[in-house]
Amino acid sequence: MSATTIEPFRHATRVYWEDTDAGGIVYYANYLRFFERARTEWLRGLGVDQRELRERDGAIFVVSEAVLRYHRPARLDDLLEVTVAVREAARASLSLRQRALRGTELLAEGEIRIACVEAPTLKLRRIPPHILSHLQ
Repeated sequence: MSATTIEPFRHATRVYWEDTDAGGIVYYANYLRFFERARTEWLRGLGVDQRELRERDGAIFVVSEAVLRYHRPARLDDLLEVTVAVREAARASLSLRQRALRGTELLAEGEIRIACVEAPTLKLRRIPPHILSHLQ
């Protein structure tokens, strides 16, 4: 099954001291944190509570693949917009495109695949239908 989001979800975040290196530039791995927070807010906006997903359905989402490209540095106090767009929805995973922007300037982008797994065993499982219905 394929799903494409025309207008991506947008989440604003500020760059804090803890996000930067000694030069005041966002440490490269912290873009993954920004992307994670945006995905969490995106799911919340779709009505998916991840704690409830674990407790009710016994499922959690995990990142199974991440490919990032860095274009420009973000700096201390920058206000960023982090986007989430569904590229593809499969039975057990979602392929997402995420971007970090400062205004209209692209700073970093990534192709992130999240997989749905059984919480206790981490074995791959189908995404619950009530979640897939939010993506269509």
